[in-house]
Amino acid sequence: MFSKKSNSYRDESPANSASIIGAGNTITGDIESNGDIRVDGTIRGNVYSKAKVLIGPSGLIEGNLFSSEADIAGQVVGNINTKGLLVLKGNASVAGDIHTAKLFMEPTVSFNGQCHMGANIVELKQDVPVAVNE
Repeated sequence: MFSKKSNSYRDESPANSASIIGAGNTITGDIESNGDIRVDGTIRGNVYSKAKVLIGPSGLIEGNLFSSEADIAGQVVGNINTKGLLVLKGNASVAGDIHTAKLFMEPTVSFNGQCHMGANIVELKQDVPVAVNE
């Protein structure tokens, strides 16, 4: 009559789900998502998304961004790693290095860092283990 259901928080969210961090909100800590993320507020931490990350004009990420694709009109203070297309538009500001397969940048964008492009670059960067000096 009754069946046992799993209430695990580790279950993967549907691929079509989206998360929104609204303007005026600040999140401190790393974020992991299987779906799209829209940022109009502030994130102080790294963002890991298996889908697309959209940063609105009032959005700010103070940390590294890892995603399949990204569309940025706000600010990123940290490195950006995308497997596909990275779009920097409007008055976007990036202070950090970019590793992406494809890049589209409007002339009004502010970018201070190094840019590494090509599908092979992105794949190699994800496979290289990080050494910790002790």
